[in-house]
Amino acid sequence: MEINTFEKIQKKTAKKTRNDFLKLGLSLIFMALVLLATWNKIPGNPFLAVAAVFGAYMAMNIGANDVANNVGPAVGSKALSMMGAVILAAIFESAGALIAGADVTGTIKKGIIDPAAFAQPEYFVWAMTAALLAAALWLNLATWLKAPVSTTHSIVGGVMGGGIAAAGSFAIVHWGTMGKIVASWIISPILGGLIAAGFLYAIKKTIFYQKDTKAAAMKMVPLYVAVMGWAFITYLIMKGLKHLVKLGFPTAAAIGVLGAIAIFFGVKKAIAKYAHLVSDERESVNRLFTIPLIFAAALLSFAHGANDVANAVGPLAGIYDALAHSAVSTKAAIPLWVMLIGALGISLGLALYGPKLIKTVGSEITELDQARAFSIALAAAITVIIASQLGLPVSSTHIALGGVFGVGFLREWLDRTQRLQYRIKEEREKIEALKRKLSALKEELKSLEAKEEKSHADYERIVHLFEAIEGMEKELKAETKALKRVYKTRYVQRSAVKKIVAAWVITVPAAAVVSALIFYIIKGAML
Repeated sequence: MEINTFEKIQKKTAKKTRNDFLKLGLSLIFMALVLLATWNKIPGNPFLAVAAVFGAYMAMNIGANDVANNVGPAVGSKALSMMGAVILAAIFESAGALIAGADVTGTIKKGIIDPAAFAQPEYFVWAMTAALLAAALWLNLATWLKAPVSTTHSIVGGVMGGGIAAAGSFAIVHWGTMGKIVASWIISPILGGLIAAGFLYAIKKTIFYQKDTKAAAMKMVPLYVAVMGWAFITYLIMKGLKHLVKLGFPTAAAIGVLGAIAIFFGVKKAIAKYAHLVSDERESVNRLFTIPLIFAAALLSFAHGANDVANAVGPLAGIYDALAHSAVSTKAAIPLWVMLIGALGISLGLALYGPKLIKTVGSEITELDQARAFSIALAAAITVIIASQLGLPVSSTHIALGGVFGVGFLREWLDRTQRLQYRIKEEREKIEALKRKLSALKEELKSLEAKEEKSHADYERIVHLFEAIEGMEKELKAETKALKRVYKTRYVQRSAVKKIVAAWVITVPAAAVVSALIFYIIKGAML
C-alpha cells in the first residue's frame, strides 16, 4: 500500500514538473519570437528588441495575474469551467486590445513623472525599459504567491522608480497624482465591496428570503439582469470603446437605458419560456444568473483588454518612439506589432498561468454561487462608472477583489444576525441546562460527603456522582468550545485577505525600488 502511494506521489510530481517545464518552454519560445521579430525594427539599435521582450514578459504577467478578476467569480460559481473561462477571456482580451485599444498612448503612465526632466532620450528609454521589467517581475512574484495585484499600480511604481533614478531627483514625480493613486488603494475595494454587498443583499431580500422563491425570481431576475445590462453598456461605451468613439456619461447612460429595456423584456420572455424547469430550490434559482454571468465575464475581459494592454505596450511604444525620433514625446503612436505583442502576451500568460489566480479569486477567498458572482460583476461595472463621474482613481483589480470581500463579509453578517442566532441560542440553552444539572449533582455529592455515617449505597452513589460530574464537566467544556466556534464562524479567509492587502500596499514601492535598481544596471552596462 505504501509503495503504491509513493508511486502515485512520484507520478504526480513528475507530471507537475513536466507541465511546469512545458509552460516555461512556451513562454521562452514566445519571447524568443518577439526578439527575432523586432531585432531589426530600428537598424543598428538592438535595444528595442530587448525592450520588446520585456514588454512581452509584462503582457504575459498581466494575463497571468490581472485577468483572473474578470472571470474568477464566474469560475468559482461554476457558471464557467476553467477551460471555458480561459478560452473566453483570451478571445475577448485580445479583441479588446486589437479592436478597441488606443492608437496613441501616453508614453509615461498616468502622467506621474515629467518627461521634460529627461535630459537625454536614452535615459528615458532605459527608465521605461526598467519600468517594464520591474513591473513584470513584481507581477510574476505576486502570481507565484497567489496574490492578485493591480497591474496599473505595478507599472506606475516601475515608471516612478525608473524616472527618479534617471533624473536623480524625487522632484520629477507629480506627487499629487501619486496621492490619488494611493487613495485608490482604499477607495476601490471599499466602493466595490459595498456595492457588491448591497446588490447581493437586495437579491436575497427580494428573491431568496421570499416564501415563493420561484415567483419572486421570475419577477426580479429580469430586472436585475436589465440593471446589469445598463451598467455594462454604459461601462463598455465609456471605457471599452473610448478609443473608438468618445461619448459622455449622459449619452452612454441613455444608450444603456435603451439596451436595458430591451434586455428586460428579452430575459423576461426567456425565463417564462423555461419556467417549468425552475423550482423553489436555491440552486435552481441561482442557475438563472448563469448566462448573464458569462456575458459579464466576456465584457469585462473586452474592456480590460482595451484599457490595460496599455500597461504593457504603452512604455514599449514610448521606447520605440524615442529610439526612432531621438526625442522624448508625451504621446506616441502604437504600431500594430506592438499591440500584437500585448494581445498575444496577455492571452498566452492567461492560458499558461492564469488558472492559479482564477482559483484564488473564485474559490479561495470565499465560497461563491451564481448570485454572489453576479453581484460582484455588477459592482465592478457600476463602481467604475461612479468613480469616473466623481473623478476618483480606482483599480479594476481592487474593485473586483473588494467585491469578493464584500460578498463574503455580508454572508458572515447575515449568518450572525439571522441563522447563527438560533444556533447560538441552542448552544447557550444546552450549556445552561448542563450547568444546572452539574450544580444539582455537586450539591447532592456535598450532602452525601457531609453525612457522618454512610451506608454502602451512599458510597456507591458518591462514586457514581464523581463519574457523572466528571463526564458532565467534559460535556460542558465541549459545548462551550462549540459555542465559541459558532461565534467565530467565518466565510472569508482572513489569511487570504491579509496577504492580498499587504501585496496591494507594497506594489508601488516594490516596483519602484526594483525599477530604480534595474535602471542603474542598464546605465552601468550601456555607458
